[in-house]
Amino acid sequence: MDTDQLASYFKALSEPVRLRILNLLMQKGELCVCDIVEALMLPQSLISRHLAYLKKHRLVTSRRQGNWQYYEFSLLESTRAPQFSVESLKQAFEQCSDCEVDLKRLNLSTDGCSTNLTSTSTSSILSQGDL
Repeated sequence: MDTDQLASYFKALSEPVRLRILNLLMQKGELCVCDIVEALMLPQSLISRHLAYLKKHRLVTSRRQGNWQYYEFSLLESTRAPQFSVESLKQAFEQCSDCEVDLKRLNLSTDGCSTNLTSTSTSSILSQGDL
């Protein structure tokens, strides 16, 4: 890995939405785009744009199954990123309140592709202090 590749790697990590996506993928493994949309409560177009960026920089891989597109964290093998970097990300995500809320929201929507949890119901849960 040269300095240009290293800079590209850190640039890919320099956006909050991309970090939130990576957290979900690191914690849960392979996820459908609709699951990520549910957890982050952001438009599908925005999520897809960030996933494309992460894929271009080889931080995630994807596969299509029917109508659904699935993504998986692939940082270790594809970028040959230093192990300390992956461990630092994991530790940082453990301390991140946004990341905790995203994971709880993802756990609430068990089958995002077939059973949608509406933003309204998630918002009411959040307002009740359950998350």
